[in-house]
Amino acid sequence: MSRIFNFSAGPSILPESVLLKAQQELLDWHGTGMSVMEMSHRGKEFISIAEELKNDLIDLLNIPDNYKVLFLQGGATGQFAAIPQNILRGKDSACYVNTGAWSTKAIKEAKNHCNVTVSADAKASNFTDIPSYAGWDVDQNAAYLHYTANETIHGVEFQDIPDFGDIPLVCDMSSNILSRTVDISKFGIIYAGSQKNMGPAGVTVVIVRDDLIGQADSKIASVFDYNQQAKNDSMLNTPATYNWYLVGLVLKWVKDSGGVAAMEQQNQIKADTLYKAIEQSSLYSNPVKNTVRSRMNVPFVLADSELDAEFLKLATKSGLTTLKGHRSVGGMRASIYNAMPVEGVNALVSFMAEFEKTHA
Repeated sequence: MSRIFNFSAGPSILPESVLLKAQQELLDWHGTGMSVMEMSHRGKEFISIAEELKNDLIDLLNIPDNYKVLFLQGGATGQFAAIPQNILRGKDSACYVNTGAWSTKAIKEAKNHCNVTVSADAKASNFTDIPSYAGWDVDQNAAYLHYTANETIHGVEFQDIPDFGDIPLVCDMSSNILSRTVDISKFGIIYAGSQKNMGPAGVTVVIVRDDLIGQADSKIASVFDYNQQAKNDSMLNTPATYNWYLVGLVLKWVKDSGGVAAMEQQNQIKADTLYKAIEQSSLYSNPVKNTVRSRMNVPFVLADSELDAEFLKLATKSGLTTLKGHRSVGGMRASIYNAMPVEGVNALVSFMAEFEKTHA
């Protein structure tokens, strides 16, 4: 059976070479006679995998020495609660920017732990734009300022990094980490689930500046305490060992492909190709303002929604799957993460053009 082009928002497409490597090593990792799934996380074999994983991420993102890199569980959703519990540092408020569904969820969770100032809210635009920085209400006495770099559901992405002085910047990069170059030193915390650009679901990366560690709420669960996890090399509890291994393979694939800069260049080509096809069409449209369109998640709607079911059925027959938009917004959505080849986007664009010829 041939491979399809999987446009899922997550869990998402993985590089074929990574899957083949994992298949090759499934029963016998490097002559040990056992699978990574069977290894003790305390054994020298797995420790070597963990060390390479951490070092490769540091290299790829150019992470400064004054940051800890943690590999945790619970997804970004777990971090919605862990962040205020870790870094309020005696303060009682935090600032949040609301640009879509995941920002909304982060805000709701944070309200269980502190007073939340919504510094900017894109709800009035139906989450199709990002409010101008000039209008953000940022309390410099708050513990931190949180935003979501890319909203997978609404297809909105920050194209630069907000700068509001000394207030620690906290960013959910779950859906665009490793897809574009970024200056880590501008952030207090970056966190990301692995299931978009880094590997399968089950690993949550947290990159946290040293000065924000060690002042957690006394009632925090130990597995979410950054200080405790840092002291235990992210192994306070038994980690998701096989998932760590797979993330490590993806990181090596990114390095072998030219690094994050090369990923960014290819992602721009893919996004430009798809957005151009939408813009030149009379059947398809994208609601997001041009200047904040996501390179990772491209939502689009058909002029006649009655054609949606037929579009999805024929796309699946053509080997183009998981294009249905999120239930909250409808329409279609093509997620074109790092592992989606240019050929996949070209195949989608060709299908869209043919469908328009026969159905417009």
